[in-house]
Amino acid sequence: MAYWLFKSEPSTWSWADQQAKGETGEEWDGVRNYQARNFMREMKIGDRGFFYHSMKEKSLVGIVEICADVHQDSTTDDPRWECVDIKAVRSFAVPVTLDQIKGDPRLENMVLVKNSRLSVQPVTAEEWAHICALGKTDPD
Repeated sequence: MAYWLFKSEPSTWSWADQQAKGETGEEWDGVRNYQARNFMREMKIGDRGFFYHSMKEKSLVGIVEICADVHQDSTTDDPRWECVDIKAVRSFAVPVTLDQIKGDPRLENMVLVKNSRLSVQPVTAEEWAHICALGKTDPD
């Protein structure tokens, strides 16, 4: 299993919006960055990801699961842009803030710290386990 991070502005698509989609999940559309798109091409059904509220909150608030393989992004006819579907798995018991992550030496090499603008990014298994512990949330 691989681990990922998905960033969204809560005013555009919030954790509550994601949860409301239930088991069917929702297309992670609108990504127009080649590196982020390429990461989605690597994703497999069952992979897990963090749901990150950007802008004002700047915190990890939940865990999602990839529920559909990469496919054409329905918001464009341009064949270059593809996406996956994700569904909510569980909320963090305690949100994990960007400040916590940046201040933790065990997370200093995390993509979120090194390239905070990237909307879809990989997370290592070690980062996954540590962040779940910080958020007092079951990693499985």
